[in-house]
Formats: sequence, C-alpha cells, structure tokens
Amino acid sequence: MTDFYSGFWGVFITVIVIVSLIWLGVLLKSQAVIKLKKGEKAEVINHKWDGDLQEYNNPLPGWWLTLFVLTIVFAVGYLALYPGLVLFGNAKGWTSAGQLKQEVAKADAKYGPIYDKYAKLPIAQVSQDKEAREMGQRLFYTYCIQCHGADARGAKGFPNLTDADWLYGGTSEKILETIEKGRHGQMPAFGAAFGEEKVRDVANYVLQIAGKPHNELRASRGQATFQQVCVACHGADGKGNKDVGAPNLTDKIWLYGGAEATIVETVTNGRNNVMPAWKDFLGDSKVHLLAAYVYGLSNTPDAAAK
Repeated sequence: MTDFYSGFWGVFITVIVIVSLIWLGVLLKSQAVIKLKKGEKAEVINHKWDGDLQEYNNPLPGWWLTLFVLTIVFAVGYLALYPGLVLFGNAKGWTSAGQLKQEVAKADAKYGPIYDKYAKLPIAQVSQDKEAREMGQRLFYTYCIQCHGADARGAKGFPNLTDADWLYGGTSEKILETIEKGRHGQMPAFGAAFGEEKVRDVANYVLQIAGKPHNELRASRGQATFQQVCVACHGADGKGNKDVGAPNLTDKIWLYGGAEATIVETVTNGRNNVMPAWKDFLGDSKVHLLAAYVYGLSNTPDAAAK
C-alpha cells in the first residue's frame, strides 16, 4: 500500500485531482456567462429525442451555480485537511493507519482488563467459563473461520478442530503454541524419486494400514518403500509424529481425503500447509483466550463424559 503514497502513484493521483478541479471550475465559468437579454429566446441545440424532444441552451439557475461553487470550495477544503492530494500531505496529519491505532488503543483500554483477567488463568479453566468462551468465539469468528469454518470442522486441507485428532498435539500448551507461533507443515514430493508405479504401491500400503480397500500386491511392494523413506516422519507403524506434524495414517481422518487418487497426488506432489502466527497481531491476552476457545471445542465436559 505504500506505493500509493509515493512515487508514480502519488504524482498520478495528485495531478488527476488538481486537473479535475480546474476543469470543473472552467466548465462552471463557461456556463455562468450565458445570459439572455430581455425578450430573447434560448437557442435550440441541434439534438432531438423521440422525434420532437429538443434541448434549449438556457442559462443555469443561479441557485444551482451557487451550490456547485460551494461543492468545489468544500472539495478544496477537504483535500487540504485530508490526504487527497498525496504529494502535499494534509493539514490534520490524518492517516487511516493512525485512526486505526487510535481505535485499537481505545478498545484495548476498555476491554484490556477483561482479557488480562482471563490471561492469568489456566487455559483449561478459561475454556469452561461462559463469558470467556463467548469472547473467544467472537475472536474465532473474526480471524479463524476463513480456514476452519464457522463450525470449526475445517475443510479440505484445513484441520477439524472439534475432534481429538491433532497434528501437533491437542493439549492446551500445544494449541497455544500453534496459535502463537503458527505452523508450517511440509510433505515432500516423491513423484520424481519414486516414479508412478512405486507411488501407487506406497499409496496402497497406506490404504492397507488405514484399513481401507487396497491392492494386496501393490501394498506388499509399497511396504518396503514406506519403511525405507516414509518411516522417518510417519513412524514404522504409520501413526505419525506430533513433533513434526506428521499425520497418523492408520485412522479414518484425512486432511485432504483418503481415496487412492488423493494419496497418490499427495505422495507425488507433496503438501505445503501454513498456519499463520497470531501472537504479534493479537497479543498475548487475546491469543490466550482464543486458545481456550479452541481447546474447549474438543475438551467439553460432555465430550469428557462419553
């Protein structure tokens, strides 16, 4: 956005605004000098519509000209007070970023003590507080639903936050760490190294350990490749590794889908997932409250009783 406040765009916007104002002034002046003498009729302009509808070159009404002049005067004053003329700044020193900072500071002064109150409590305890959950939900709706959905059940490539399956761990500490620092999960592409046939063999072995229909011959061949290469992240039993975010391949939960074609696509092209870090943007107190809400989605009293 800084490109719009300097360089070519600053010159472009300033010139357009000044030229427009001058042109409007000249146009207004040219129309203001048209006057009819007593008894003189207005000239008929050579335009016709619908056969007999014509336009007359009547002088503009005085009240209309006055209003037009006032709008130009208002425009000049507004451009002087606010940064419409980019190159010349503005008398008020106003910027949209500055206004945002003022509004954020005002909101922090009003709501900061409430956030700070919950920041001192354990996440598990905060997750059971009704007011805290409502506040956390509003934060979730503002910043998280774009990826995880309003119901927090995710979508293809975006984790479901309401179940017990966590790539990096579902403890309150791990959830807080994820929101604070973000995550960058990478699955290497093995298509070039394996070749098409070996990729399909590995995919069928993954289907086998997941308890899904598969080709026995391909699965038996794919097991050797899996134990040589894939075990480094997913483990010898295929149950994953939360330290690196490697998913469990033996359950029924799939981030991108568990069909053979999808697994082949994953092994061939790899995956690259990014969870943004929110600590610097939201601050410690809001992140703490948001983590408590997310933690509560899969750790409710009702869920624990089942």
